[in-house]
Amino acid sequence: MTVTIKDVAKLAGVSISTVSRVINNSKPVSLEVRRKVKEAIEELGYKPNEVARSLVTRKSNLIGVIITDIGNSYIAQMVRGIEEVGRMYKYDIILSSSYGDSDTERKFAQLLRSKQVEGIIMVSEKNNYGVIDEVEDYKIPFVYLNKYYSNLNIPTVSIDNFKASFKMTKYLLGLGHENILYVTANEKDEGSLERLKIDGYRKALNENAKDKGFLYSTKGFSIEDGYDMGEDVINLVKENNITAVFCCQDELAIGLINYCYDNNLQVPDDISICGYGDTKMASIYRPKLTTVREPYYDIGAVAIRRIIKKLNEEEIEGEHIFLPIRIMKRESCRRI
Repeated sequence: MTVTIKDVAKLAGVSISTVSRVINNSKPVSLEVRRKVKEAIEELGYKPNEVARSLVTRKSNLIGVIITDIGNSYIAQMVRGIEEVGRMYKYDIILSSSYGDSDTERKFAQLLRSKQVEGIIMVSEKNNYGVIDEVEDYKIPFVYLNKYYSNLNIPTVSIDNFKASFKMTKYLLGLGHENILYVTANEKDEGSLERLKIDGYRKALNENAKDKGFLYSTKGFSIEDGYDMGEDVINLVKENNITAVFCCQDELAIGLINYCYDNNLQVPDDISICGYGDTKMASIYRPKLTTVREPYYDIGAVAIRRIIKKLNEEEIEGEHIFLPIRIMKRESCRRI
């Protein structure tokens, strides 16, 4: 038989409201009464109803997290950061996967609200403005994480993509590469981060008295897209004496390296190739990929810390938090 708060009150010889005050620490109770209530709770093995308790205290200690797919390695790293830091501050997470479907994102947002979550983190790969507007209307702390798109009106955590692209291009120039091809995708889409990356690439070239460089736009960001663009990219390389290819995502770089391997082109001896992201594959693939590191674990950790700071009314650095930029210098790029 389930033990109720009424049973605790009877054993302790106090009112139900007094037991509630002790459990929720909502109003002062004498030390003697508090001791009696706690002894009764321990003797009966009473477990408070957390849902009912959250309605009283307005504090569920739950953070909702909506992601695209936990099977994606970079998202798994973000979730680990969210979960581990949340646990440090006594917060649990409710995790839901939308698999990129906008209606599912909205459905889960509404579900999380019904669960009385205190904040929401959304990890998406597109800008679903309808869902974003709905979550903002909940009036709870909200952080939006997106690898491909920006939304300037919502708190987020990332690296500075303009500066990161600039820094990688400067690194390639420092290795002696004068003709550098930048491979992009979806750069014409509204809010695409590729616009910032392209600007950073061009600024680095301009500072070194180079022209606007060479751009190639592919269909998407997958390894297959990287392989399929191989023939076009290598033709551009040969026609323009290009010695380095800077891919906007690691997956494209790995796909291009595979194409080169199948067509008797050596990386980095014949062509240097670098990526962006530092996904798990980047450091285990051969040759190991030179890339811009996006610290996915740290992004998740800082995102939930921001929400907790907001809940505790602590000082917050800013709406957009930029983490340090790091170039992972590995085997796929050489000095010429």
